[in-house]
Amino acid sequence: MSTILRTLRNLRRVGIKDFGHQMQNIGDTKAGTLIGVDRFGNKYFENMEEELPLRTRWVDYKVSEFDASQIEPGWHAWISYMVDSPPHADKILQTGLRAWELPEHRPNLTQSRAAFKTYSTVRPKYSAWTPVAAPRN
Repeated sequence: MSTILRTLRNLRRVGIKDFGHQMQNIGDTKAGTLIGVDRFGNKYFENMEEELPLRTRWVDYKVSEFDASQIEPGWHAWISYMVDSPPHADKILQTGLRAWELPEHRPNLTQSRAAFKTYSTVRPKYSAWTPVAAPRN
């Protein structure tokens, strides 16, 4: 959470449109330099002067209902502070699309109706007991 002065300063820096977008999506205002954009349209920012340590990098997702699986592996390494340089500046991460990687994004379906559910094809060893009550006279 930021102070009122920091919020007003960031409002002046990013503008009213981005201010409203940030308050709607992340609930805080942040101003920083644009580091890059990935192929999904997510924007990655960094601010080394004003932010707290390990909170200097953040992502602005393209869609409002975002999921952490929408970050590419190279950008995930950068935003998690595993590497110092972003993927477009690192020679190892500039491999592009790999042969095993899907060209379009498939979201993580865990905890949704479309999640994978196992089922058994084996007949159960036990059957449920159904009580039978004698009719009353």
